Amino acid sequence: MTRSLSPRVEAVFWFLLTAVGYFLLASLSLHATKGADNIAAIWPASGYFLALLLFMPARARIAAFGGMVTASLAANILGGAPLWSCLAFTFSNVCEAVVALWLLRRREPGELSFMVPRAVASFCIAALAASVVSAALAWALAGTSLDFFLSWLTTVLLGILIVTPPIVMLARMVKTNAFGNAPAGTKTEATAILTAAGLVTILSFSQSQFPVTFLPCIAVVAAAYRLGPFGAAAGMLIVTVIASLLTGQGYGPVAAIEGAPKVRVFFLQFYLLTLLSTTLPLAALLIGRQRLAKRLEQSNRWLLQAEAAALVGHWRVDLVRWTIQWSDQAYRVHGLEPGMPVGVDYSVEQYLPDDQIAVRKILKEAVRTGQPFEFQGRIRRSDGVVRHVKSHGSIERGRGGVAVGIFGTVQDVTETVENARILEAARSAAERVANTDMLTGLPNRRHTLGFLEKALTGAREHGAPLAVAIFDIDHFKRINDSYGHAVGDDVIRRVAQRAKAALRDEDMLGRIGGEEFVCILQGSSAQAAEIVAERVRKAVETGTAAETELPNATISVGLAVYEGEPDIEELLHRADKALYLAKREGRNRLRMAA
Repeated sequence: MTRSLSPRVEAVFWFLLTAVGYFLLASLSLHATKGADNIAAIWPASGYFLALLLFMPARARIAAFGGMVTASLAANILGGAPLWSCLAFTFSNVCEAVVALWLLRRREPGELSFMVPRAVASFCIAALAASVVSAALAWALAGTSLDFFLSWLTTVLLGILIVTPPIVMLARMVKTNAFGNAPAGTKTEATAILTAAGLVTILSFSQSQFPVTFLPCIAVVAAAYRLGPFGAAAGMLIVTVIASLLTGQGYGPVAAIEGAPKVRVFFLQFYLLTLLSTTLPLAALLIGRQRLAKRLEQSNRWLLQAEAAALVGHWRVDLVRWTIQWSDQAYRVHGLEPGMPVGVDYSVEQYLPDDQIAVRKILKEAVRTGQPFEFQGRIRRSDGVVRHVKSHGSIERGRGGVAVGIFGTVQDVTETVENARILEAARSAAERVANTDMLTGLPNRRHTLGFLEKALTGAREHGAPLAVAIFDIDHFKRINDSYGHAVGDDVIRRVAQRAKAALRDEDMLGRIGGEEFVCILQGSSAQAAEIVAERVRKAVETGTAAETELPNATISVGLAVYEGEPDIEELLHRADKALYLAKREGRNRLRMAA
């Protein structure tokens, strides 16, 4: 506010602002409401000075205290108080300002906001503590009775509580240009409400025939409700000024009370304190509620947007009333219009029959144990489309640990399930390609040897019989040279088909390279393995001979029965040696490994 002024000019500015304002308020208060002990019914100068201390720069406070001391002494002297009393009163008011400012800065290091209940409570505590200190000092230095202490206490307390808030809030509104930015309708409404509060107060305190002192209370509560803390503080200030002036001039219901003047002063102070203690906290609580309502509305809006984006809805089952509530997105997941009445049984019945049983079992177990749950199933929507959904939930427990509700989420995971299916199909296809010989459709060398490795491990650990037969096509190079590679490929395919057809279901045939194949015979004794291998040889011999469009082809077979070999290489080596023995002995025959 005074940042552009030089230090000396700034000090003079705050000195004059403090001195003039303090002197005018103190003089007015003494003139209008002073009692027999030279104490006014309310001391607005204290509230005015504290407000200045709260928003003035710290470097200007010494000058401000100088202005306050000057104004206080002048007002009290002109009010007819003895010199010693003037000094005592001024010293007490200085101490009260120091105590209030110290407590507020200690409890609220940042900017004091009358829109926060905690800050309002801190302000009230600081005002009360400062008033007690001030009253105790004034009583000790210049007082005569306990009534003096109580009168000073309430006078200063009212001055701080009533005057400080509107000045602080008004200064901040000016600083932030809140008046200029406020809509015209808001300004009109504020003016009308505060004017009405003034008129109602004049009506209530200008006559004593009709006891309607409750009307200003209604006006201030209305101002607090519509305008917030500023409305409450401004309305309270208007009521205080009008009620104090009219009562001091002998008008209104308070002035008509029979008894000593101090009784009327105490009653007016009690009335104002009661009104103040109702409206200012109420305004702060209303603002807090409005902020919470806005945050809740914003959170709900974000929740709905998040649910819509993630295709996730939420639901809650009331186990006591046996009802269920769905969010809008939960309705959309089920293909229904939001707001349609649904029941708990209806919700479960949307699952396909096979999944209904599992869902009911999971929910029943969750209610029994109180543990969180998760399940995935298929629902049939109202349009007949089947969708995959996934739910997570937890149990709500009431008093005594009894389950009273179930809260959960439901998510449409159809795309996730479909993508997983496509991915699995692609993986399986890729695996088939990686493990399959493209010419014959048989397992390739990698797959065949991997299968043999597992079979050998089973035979070693469980003692299961195992045999391996290696065969290749006799004179295959001659076939390729004579008929071409295309016919050679056809011969390989036909040999593979005949050999596979001759094997049992538990056996496996794989192509391990060129015209060479491996038969893995599981659960076969030496005699049974020999019979199967011979059957393969004969099937190839007779089958290819019957094909008029293909040259005749035979195979030589080497058979090795597992006898505790440590690895597949040694077992295959034995079978390979038997194969070469069959070739040396004339081909188209089977030989057993030694």
